[in-house]
Amino acid sequence: MLSREFLIERGYCCGNGCLMCPYIPKHIKGNKVMRRNILIVSALDVETQGQLEDWKPHNLLITGVGKVNATYKLTKRLAVEGSIDYDARINLVINYGTAGSRKIKKKTLVDCTKFIQRDMDVTGLGFMRGETPFEDKPPITIESTSEFNPIGRKATCGSGDNFVEDRSQYYGEVVDMEAYALAKVCHHYNVPFISFKYITDGADEQAHEDWEANLADGIIEFKEKVLDKLPKSL
Repeated sequence: MLSREFLIERGYCCGNGCLMCPYIPKHIKGNKVMRRNILIVSALDVETQGQLEDWKPHNLLITGVGKVNATYKLTKRLAVEGSIDYDARINLVINYGTAGSRKIKKKTLVDCTKFIQRDMDVTGLGFMRGETPFEDKPPITIESTSEFNPIGRKATCGSGDNFVEDRSQYYGEVVDMEAYALAKVCHHYNVPFISFKYITDGADEQAHEDWEANLADGIIEFKEKVLDKLPKSL
């Protein structure tokens, strides 16, 4: 059996079904995308439903809920990456999670290409909603920096540290609790970032019930429409 180290050193997939194939998707002749260079980030294990076990431990990061947890966990991971061999560093962060929306129907997987901080509100001092006071970079809206966009439906994601159940908290096309923070960390480290959200609820008074009822369905669609279609080179 060929070792994983040998297969990595060769630099491409032979397509012969090697048991230790390090490339993603596996067993595609000529594929140069190594699993070690891609990091999938989700807030909760329950969102991945045990469907990403083969990505553990090096390529799946569970942050916990909210912007602080997301910032801390991803910053810690990317800071470590900066001290290791260049070829082994993460060169793409893929965020998968659930979200609510009043504009997009439930059980839809969307490609979030823009990110805003919906609970940053210092308008009383003359700043725009979503603008962090006295900060030049990044801009109010952070945009995805990857050209890999396999989902036709695109959206702006508003992140904040509250579970949205009423209209006053709604800002953006979809709402979540981590994506803006993840995008900002990746912006800082100059790592390409993309985010896919599965709409579980309508960000309304039924949101908590709909989230629990629908969250298990999203990971299957994410695997089929995103992970299985990763390009041969990034």
